[in-house]
Amino acid sequence: MSFPRLGLIALLFTAATTAQAHHVWLEQDATGATLYFGEFGENLRETTPGYLDKFVAPTAQRISAAAAQPLTLSKTPKGFVLSGTAAKGESLVAEDPRYPVSERKDGDKLVRSLYVPAARLVNTFDKQVPRLTLDLVPTGNNGPDGVEVQVFYKGQPLPKARVEVVTPFGWGKELRGDDQGRLKLNLPWKGSYVLEVKHADTSAGERGSEKYDRASYVTSLTVTQPDGLAALPAAPTAAPNKMN
Repeated sequence: MSFPRLGLIALLFTAATTAQAHHVWLEQDATGATLYFGEFGENLRETTPGYLDKFVAPTAQRISAAAAQPLTLSKTPKGFVLSGTAAKGESLVAEDPRYPVSERKDGDKLVRSLYVPAARLVNTFDKQVPRLTLDLVPTGNNGPDGVEVQVFYKGQPLPKARVEVVTPFGWGKELRGDDQGRLKLNLPWKGSYVLEVKHADTSAGERGSEKYDRASYVTSLTVTQPDGLAALPAAPTAAPNKMN
């Protein structure tokens, strides 16, 4: 598989115009783990005051072979810091199950939409079990042709799912899964990648006392490639959006 350097980045990734065009993702380093909201490939992190305040009560867990441990999140100007990190072979997951239901008019009809942003971080490509409603996990089936991941919705493989692969310096590629939601990734540069998958469910439902007509799920998976080409410099920091 060939990888362009930066030729069509501007055409592949354009600035989001609304908060719901964004996604959340997890980053971890020696200082800890943080949940961000914005556009990873554009180096855009929403802040408070601002779109970060859309989040009501995000939750997080650290998942090991033994158990899932709830973590607390502390809001900072640029994201939510988790109270723990993932050791080798563990995973972090986060989501906001109370992100506000949005409303819009479709002719004379009022349409209520549920938006569920979620994120997962892994530090190896070992097999992981899905836990999020829309989840993207490594399968452990890796080889010379790349590493394999699989998309699940409500615990079942999601056929033909589209996954975007993005780097901090703006390179991106869209891939499509097979009938079982599986796809192989070639990750040419060292460093972090964020994979993003979206799924729209047109079934009406309820969340507590709130009713909605459709639901949109956006989930990211942060992975780290330990080998490969030296990564290019990250994109310039993008200015966060202001609330209207």
